[in-house]
Formats: sequence, structure tokens, C-alpha cells
Amino acid sequence: MIEANPALSVEVACGDDTTMGLYVARPAGKAIAGVLVVQEIWGVNHHIRSVADRIAALGYLAVAPDIFHRTAPGYQNTYDNMDGMKHAMAMKPDSVAADLRAAHGWLTGALPTGAPTAALGFCVGGRIAFAANALLPLTASVSFYGGGIAGALESVPAMHGPALFFWGGKDKFITAEHRRATVDAMHAAGKKFVHVLYDQADHGFFCDERASYDASAARGAWVLTADFLAEHLARHAA
Repeated sequence: MIEANPALSVEVACGDDTTMGLYVARPAGKAIAGVLVVQEIWGVNHHIRSVADRIAALGYLAVAPDIFHRTAPGYQNTYDNMDGMKHAMAMKPDSVAADLRAAHGWLTGALPTGAPTAALGFCVGGRIAFAANALLPLTASVSFYGGGIAGALESVPAMHGPALFFWGGKDKFITAEHRRATVDAMHAAGKKFVHVLYDQADHGFFCDERASYDASAARGAWVLTADFLAEHLARHAA
């Protein structure tokens, strides 16, 4: 379904005569850093907003951009509907880059000067968060089962900050060969990274609204994510 998403309460210009909605989650106190939270193919839905809220609870300003705004502004859908795939396929690299710059520009403008920023994403958003690490001056990125990362490894040498990758051993979309290629590229470029394989978990294991949810893997991944962000955001903000 495509419906108005009142959660997208902020709009930014993307430099190509389009505007994009942002879901903004603010911490209780003064934000010390910021995080871009990048959606799956189901849009800036309840799950993505809940992740942004959890990031805000850690003390960071979180922003989830509506990256389908060119084909389906405000799009959000349920996990039994794959209609969002066509919107993901319609995205162009230049457009995604424009969206990332616009969202990051708003984020940095809402933070103290020089505050560090990171990107975190899931599936297609995991790949976009990975790409954002090279495109933007981020201090870190986190990719949950980032589909297509192994096909975008040319960006690895340009990555600005350390990366954290989460994989599911039962994920049929991301094979052991894909994981190995990513690891090899990061090693070859001398980049700092952590990669974590939950062998019994499937694609989408972090989302408690999906059949593939794995509570144990999700809990462990969140602890690691919070520690990773604290290391690379709080340390740089100090």
C-alpha cells in the first residue's frame, strides 16, 4: 500500500527538483552525534522508525530518509508484499547519492559543528549504508544483511570510517562467496571492519515483524551495534 506517512515530518531538497521526507528521532538530551537509518524495500515503516527511535535512545540524532520518494513518496508496506522491489530497482546511483547528501546535510546542520555521523541500514539499505561510508565523511557504517554489497566493492578504497557487517548463515540472497569477497576487498584496501555471522539466522533476522526474526541474533547484533556506535561516534564526539 502507498499512503501518506505522517512520520515523514521534515522535507529536504535533493538538488534535482525533488524533495524527500525524513523521519527524525531525537534523543532526550543534546545529541552528540547523528545516524542515517536506511530502509529496506518496505519503506520508512514501523520497523525502520522503531530502529531510529532506538538509535535516539542511545543519545544520537537519527534520520530515516524516504529513498523511494521519486516513485512512491511516503511508501510503506507489510512484509508479505514484495511490491517495493520495483521501487528499489528504479533507483539510480546518482539519485541515491543525491538523497544521501541531502539527508546527511540536514543531519549535520541539526548537530553541533563537527559532530560525527554514521549510517546504518538493512538489506538494500545495508548496501546503501555501505556506499554512504565512501560517499560521505562518516566515522562509521553498519550494514545488516546488505544485499548487493559484493557487487559494489569498487567503493571500498574510498571508505572513510570503520564498517560493521552482519550476515545470516541461512541467507539465500547473500552467499558465503559474497561474504568472502567483501571481507577480501576490505582487507586488500586496509580498511578497519568487523563482520559477524549468525550461522543459524536468515535474511531479515533483526526485524521482529518478519517470519525470519531470530531473537537471539537480534539481541546480540544490537549490543554489538550500540558498542560499535559508542566507540566510533561517542569517542569522536568527546
